[in-house]
Amino acid sequence: MTDKTEDMIDRYLEAVAAQLPVEERDDIIAELKDLILSRVEAREEETGRSLTDDEREAILKAIGHPLVVAARYRKGPDSLIGPELFPYWLYGAKAGLLILGAVFALGLVIRLIGGSANFGQDIAQAFHGFFGAGLTLIGSLTVAGAVMEHYAIRPKWLTDWRVKDLGAFGLSDPSTWGMAAKSAGERMQAQASTKPLRVRPLRMRQTNVVGDAAFTFIATGMFALWWVGAVHFPGIGVMALDGETARLSPAPIWTVLFVPILAYALAQMGVAIFTVLQPQAVRMRAVLTILVAGFGLWLTWTIFQAGDWFILSAGTDSARIAGDLALLDFDLVRTLGDGPRDVAGIASTLSIVGTWVLAFMGLSLVWSAVTSLGRLARG
Repeated sequence: MTDKTEDMIDRYLEAVAAQLPVEERDDIIAELKDLILSRVEAREEETGRSLTDDEREAILKAIGHPLVVAARYRKGPDSLIGPELFPYWLYGAKAGLLILGAVFALGLVIRLIGGSANFGQDIAQAFHGFFGAGLTLIGSLTVAGAVMEHYAIRPKWLTDWRVKDLGAFGLSDPSTWGMAAKSAGERMQAQASTKPLRVRPLRMRQTNVVGDAAFTFIATGMFALWWVGAVHFPGIGVMALDGETARLSPAPIWTVLFVPILAYALAQMGVAIFTVLQPQAVRMRAVLTILVAGFGLWLTWTIFQAGDWFILSAGTDSARIAGDLALLDFDLVRTLGDGPRDVAGIASTLSIVGTWVLAFMGLSLVWSAVTSLGRLARG
């Protein structure tokens, strides 16, 4: 055995040792060194001479790359996200990216309402923000999946699932949306033609409880990350008015309600997680949904009562974006976009839109509470 052989083996073992746990390193390296030396000695006896550098390196290559060899001795999973969890990771990534796409598309539309002077730049900024937020989403999902894989965390919904809870997983495949709508329309038409005198309302398909909860968790999670500043959506709050940059400045109400809004988002995520883990707990889910809906109604009413929501400013001009019950008028909705394209006109348009959005949010929360009361009663 030459000094050159020892030096090459020591460099190889050092590379392996750097990847091993400190408490097990010495024993593993000693065992591995014995294996390598025995192979070198056997080869030298076979050839009757000292091995060349290429022959020594060939023996080490046959044993394996230091990272691969160290992985054989490492405890725990051999992959960041194993084949059991990967389909769930993929669904979360697809659903999350679809939600992000909708968010950035909405932001782009709002900017264009103001009569953007640079349409191409607005689209470029929207794509830039989408890719940045998408990478953050995928990174977060990967970290969560890696933790579950490493610590062998397996929620109940991985194994305890029912066929009736699978329908909404098609939401992650937009290509099926049109086909599903067409199929539903054909079924309704067939029923109407075959039973013209005894038409019964179609029973709605049972909601995919787990799929909807997962979708809600992802969407609300992205909002919470944006709310605390962990994720940024470039271009939101900025628009162009006749070639001049206009900005939206939040009113004090958002600072006052910062913690309650964050708590509401976390509460929604908590209900979603509970639904995923315990989809059969119908009454408990109904109680939690009613409580969260009540909290959401209080937030919605508080925001509406605040009056001022944002200040739209461009140069020396500024205008308030505020809500009022008088804005809940269908005639105003029909005239959206017909007003002037100045600061006051755009602020008026956004005030109408914001008022109607809050109204629909309030109605949806009331409907959620009512339907949950029905589930609570029926079980």
